[in-house]
Parts: sequence; structure tokens; C-alpha cells
Amino acid sequence: MKTSLTVLAALVAAVAAQGAFAQASAPMSRADVKAETKAAEKAGQLTPAGQGSAPVEKSTAKSTKTRAERKAETLQARKEGALAPAGSLPDYPKASKSKGTTNRAARKAETRDAVKSGKTVPAGEGPGSPAK
Repeated sequence: MKTSLTVLAALVAAVAAQGAFAQASAPMSRADVKAETKAAEKAGQLTPAGQGSAPVEKSTAKSTKTRAERKAETLQARKEGALAPAGSLPDYPKASKSKGTTNRAARKAETRDAVKSGKTVPAGEGPGSPAK
């Protein structure tokens, strides 16, 4: 009897405490959240989607070149192959423009022979594969 009264008292105390905490941290209304987000966006405090770093301050310096000059420079760099590929790999290997000396059927036959003789590395077991 004494144990059941103690358990009942603990349950009543837990339920009362839960109600008090719920009232103290009442959720914000949708309008409040939208207003807060809009203010943070105007202040430049939001992190751009997909970015893990803080927002970067915009430069106030004016460019010394016109848009046409920048476009002409970019086109010239593209023709010369001086543009870096998009992405985070600055030393991205350039594709070979030379054509191979074997045809597709010969390459497939070579690959088939290499697989049969065990000279190929199974998928997922190469040097760059994740550890198991």
C-alpha cells in the first residue's frame, strides 16, 4: 500500500511538472516565425541552402571591367582550355582527345579475359573503397 501511494505521488508530480514546462516553452505562432526569418534574412544572418559556412559579406568594391570585357576574357580562356572545371577538384584530369587503337568488341574481349583470369579488382574492394 505504501509503495503504491509513493508511485502515485511520483506520477502526479511528473504530470504536473510536464504541464508547467509545456506552458513555459509555448511554441511560436507561424506569423512570429515568418517575421523572425524575414528579419534574419534582411540582416544577412541566414546560412544559404546547402552551405555549411556562415554567410559571406558582399563586397562593396566596384569592378574595373565592363560585363562585355569579362565575357570576352571568359570566352578566350575557354578556347585556350584555361578554365578550371566546376566543383571542388582544381586538379581535375583532362579527358584524352586521342582515339584508341582498338574497337569496342576488342576492349570487351580484353575485359572478359581479365575477369576470367582474376586480374580485375572486385567492385568495392579497390584501394579507394571504404573500410568494412
